[in-house]
Amino acid sequence: MQTGTVSEAYARWAPIYDLVFGPVFQKGRRAAVAAAERVGGKILEVGVGTGLSLPRYQDGNTVWGIDISEPMLVKARARVAELGLDNVRELKVMDAERLSYPDAFFDVVVAQYVVTAVPNPERVLDELVRVVRPGGEIIITTRIGAERGVRGAIEKALMPVTSRLGWRTEFPWRRYANWAAGSPAVQLLEKRPLPPLGHFYLVRYAKTKLSN
Repeated sequence: MQTGTVSEAYARWAPIYDLVFGPVFQKGRRAAVAAAERVGGKILEVGVGTGLSLPRYQDGNTVWGIDISEPMLVKARARVAELGLDNVRELKVMDAERLSYPDAFFDVVVAQYVVTAVPNPERVLDELVRVVRPGGEIIITTRIGAERGVRGAIEKALMPVTSRLGWRTEFPWRRYANWAAGSPAVQLLEKRPLPPLGHFYLVRYAKTKLSN
């Protein structure tokens, strides 16, 4: 996967994204926002897309959103304007692998269905940790692939197709586990299955100290 390929894929998805993915990921979005609200404060949503989650954040929190796709953000900005979401500070095109925000700037970072849709997932995870404060949380909704068996073989075989569509099918939990094991600044708080089909999870990490 390449950043340009992902950007182009989501530019194509933008006109129909809400229709195709809105209902499918609705429960996951609700769970992620609810988890973010328990911490509150300054919230960054990475991969904000068309802004489907933005109306769910309470007025007392301030929300920043970034996405690799400008066409997706055009729809998000229209949603913010239409609904008068004054707590949304900015919506900006940005590469999740190279966030321009300072270290420890946010109280919470939310990444919904993003980690499996980027060229270098571990680099993105490192960036999420970098920009959240110690004691803050990184909240992820994610597809988790099979480690082995028939499902694992199918997911691997589908990768050339799904990569062009903008996401990975092959992404086992051990990639998260190996990343966290090498990142002493994080602690796993929760891993909870989400619908549909039991392939998706809510994953929460706490940042325990300043990262290098």
